Amino acid sequence: MEAVNTIEIIGYAASVMVAISLMMKDIIWLRCLNFTGCSLFVIYGASIEAWPVAGMNAFVACINVYHLVKLYRNRNSAQLAS
Repeated sequence: MEAVNTIEIIGYAASVMVAISLMMKDIIWLRCLNFTGCSLFVIYGASIEAWPVAGMNAFVACINVYHLVKLYRNRNSAQLAS
């Protein structure tokens, strides 16, 4: 498989992951799938040297990680309190 085709597949996979994440009712699943899509977009953007795409998605991926950590800490605190 050519490198260009692989890069395009990564871009399509990223788009699908982000779209699927927006259909999730569970916020944890939404954040996880969105993080995966953003990470793929970072790879895609860097591969085609589209730095605004890579940079913005890296930023969104960091936001997803921040909120996932916050959710898990709150969940663990609630379990310890009960």
